[in-house]
Amino acid sequence: MSTEVPRILVNMKAYLEASCDRALSLARAAEKVSLETGVLVGIIPDLLSAPIVAREVDIPVLVQHVDPVEPGAFTGSISPRFLRHYGISGSLLNHSERRVRLDHIASCVRMLSEERLVSVVCCTDPFEAGAVASLNPSAVAVEPPDLIGTRIPVSRARPEVVTEAVKAVRRHSDSALPICGAGITTGEDVRRAIELGSHGVLVASAVVKADDPEKKIREFASSVFD
Repeated sequence: MSTEVPRILVNMKAYLEASCDRALSLARAAEKVSLETGVLVGIIPDLLSAPIVAREVDIPVLVQHVDPVEPGAFTGSISPRFLRHYGISGSLLNHSERRVRLDHIASCVRMLSEERLVSVVCCTDPFEAGAVASLNPSAVAVEPPDLIGTRIPVSRARPEVVTEAVKAVRRHSDSALPICGAGITTGEDVRRAIELGSHGVLVASAVVKADDPEKKIREFASSVFD
């Protein structure tokens, strides 16, 4: 089970196109591209699919959210302590569609670190990037909410958001990796993100809703080392 931060992270959200058997199909496509290109691709399925997918592929599989709770009487909560038992590599945290408090993030990052699991914490701007980087997650993903799902890539529309977030992450942490997302649609968007200092990209609908998800992942992966 990899503890490396992927260069391409595919968030499946709750899209119908990535539900049930389709989640596994998309994961296998991501694994194929990752093996053939040498670019580490990670996937973030819905919670019901994640353990099933993790048993079938050898690329990192993350969940979309965890809660800062130890195993016990916490109905409806997801304890980070359980992930490793299901082959899950880590968790996304604080996505703009599932925002949480900073103390929630801090506790989850700590628990994931203790379990030797990956934590990818989302933020909306460079200021917040610095705040979450100080908690030393595995990665900090800056995503302006108004660009998510628009096909207007942050790496082209607002490159200064990426460069300033990269600076903030590096200023507040010696280990956290900066990544970016929102509107990433083409290989050129990925290439530009890397040029701006991003370790990789967080994507969703561009892959999940693509006519050929494997082709789109391959397009992204081929741009990482251009």
